[in-house]
Amino acid sequence: MAGRRSDTRERIQRVALDLFAEQGYQKTSLREIAEKLDVTKAALYYHFKTKEDIISSLVEDLAASLDQVLEWARAQQDPVAARREFVCRIAALMEGNFTRLWLFIHENQPTLKEMHVSNAFEERMKAVFELICGGERDPAAQLKARLAVVALVLGNKPQVLAAADRSEVALRVALELASPHGGRAEAAT
Repeated sequence: MAGRRSDTRERIQRVALDLFAEQGYQKTSLREIAEKLDVTKAALYYHFKTKEDIISSLVEDLAASLDQVLEWARAQQDPVAARREFVCRIAALMEGNFTRLWLFIHENQPTLKEMHVSNAFEERMKAVFELICGGERDPAAQLKARLAVVALVLGNKPQVLAAADRSEVALRVALELASPHGGRAEAAT
């Protein structure tokens, strides 16, 4: 039973995020989300009372996933040597709602600031950008390392990269950007 509830919750999150991205947060109603899910509004209320609850849950889920990756990265003795794996772990998050949620947060900052849900995400992303630099002193190398994360997000957007294997392409580019020696990095297997 718990598995079904979790599946339903994730389905609601996915559909709501799709509608928010397509129509905008303000123009999307709970009724529309329920209709798209083919459930009653009461069934939707069982999981989420408001649109803000849905967004908060998405941000909390993403924050928990980022916390795991950040905890791993902080535990590494050699951040430069661990950078490749760090990039791969961030890329693995992209397979879920991460990319769409990051773009949603970026495009809806004023609304989200009013809800006070984006701060946790912003703090974690600052930590990601700091850790991915892993002790680099050269500003150009720092920028390239940070751009690796941006490459993962943008490379997973169909509007930016139409290739069917866009996740692999994005990872390959991100690994090249994050490479401590500026060389070409091989994609993870």
